[in-house]
Amino acid sequence: MTTTLVTGATGTIGNAIARRLIGEGRSVRCLVRNLEAAAKIVPEDCELILGDVTDMASIEAAMAGCSAVFHAAGMPEQWVRDPAIFDRVNSGGTQHMLDAARQAGVQSFVYTSTQDMFDLNANPFDETMLWKKPLKSHYERSKQKAERRVEAALDRGLPVQFIHPVGTYGPTPGAPTALNTLLHDLAQNKIPLLLPGGFPVVFNDDLARLQLLAEAKGEHGARYIAFESYQTLHQIAEAVASIIPDAKIPGMMPGWSASLIAGVGELVSKFTRKPPLISAGELGVLKRKGRPSAQKAKQDLGWVPTPFLAGLKQTLTSD
Repeated sequence: MTTTLVTGATGTIGNAIARRLIGEGRSVRCLVRNLEAAAKIVPEDCELILGDVTDMASIEAAMAGCSAVFHAAGMPEQWVRDPAIFDRVNSGGTQHMLDAARQAGVQSFVYTSTQDMFDLNANPFDETMLWKKPLKSHYERSKQKAERRVEAALDRGLPVQFIHPVGTYGPTPGAPTALNTLLHDLAQNKIPLLLPGGFPVVFNDDLARLQLLAEAKGEHGARYIAFESYQTLHQIAEAVASIIPDAKIPGMMPGWSASLIAGVGELVSKFTRKPPLISAGELGVLKRKGRPSAQKAKQDLGWVPTPFLAGLKQTLTSD
């Protein structure tokens, strides 16, 4: 049996991919930065290799004997103290993965990209609407650079499929991160006010299933947007309250107030080196007018995503 390498297996996306692969009886190896912590999160049948996507030697060791790669590791945050880390991890780390995969002669490389690669002003936008101009945030630009590197590797013969997820949530062992943090904070009444706007969402197990479908059925170079529905923060809070009896629906912060707080907060963060209460990047995500389309994944691969309320129940009630 050949081995499949997964990066990001302690995160919301990579963990779901590892679980799916193990469920299909595949031999799975995970590149992790902390063996002890990962052992509590990653499925127990996975082989753990200590390393990091910024360390080429560890990647080459993890890639040895692998025929397939699911590269889901990355820095998804909108604000960090040192923005250079976005390039080191998202762009540089992806280049290391691509180089090692080509050297190892892998037969499949499924890359976890982002919806940010498309024209987010279009409604709807699909896989044909790639955005060519430089993006705004450090995170977006680093993913854009990574995208170009994956495209170059594809041109040189690496068998790649691109998966473009939206806001991803779902059961994941360990402390909640990203969208899961918002859901659990709402359930525990830790959010005093909601921000205006919302974002598209997808359940992490559905995203993992799409990745495996793309590997099995997708053509080399194919792109698939992983999207289930668009949810405003108010709708998310209502859904959480419908599942958790004690959860309250917070009031709404005015848009002008949120913009002011974000602007002042980012200015102060330059001196304090602490994250702002609201980052400009987060606010920008909530204000986006475009809406994604997942028709290609549904039509070409037969992918059917879980409705938000059903996925939310699994997320909030899982142990």
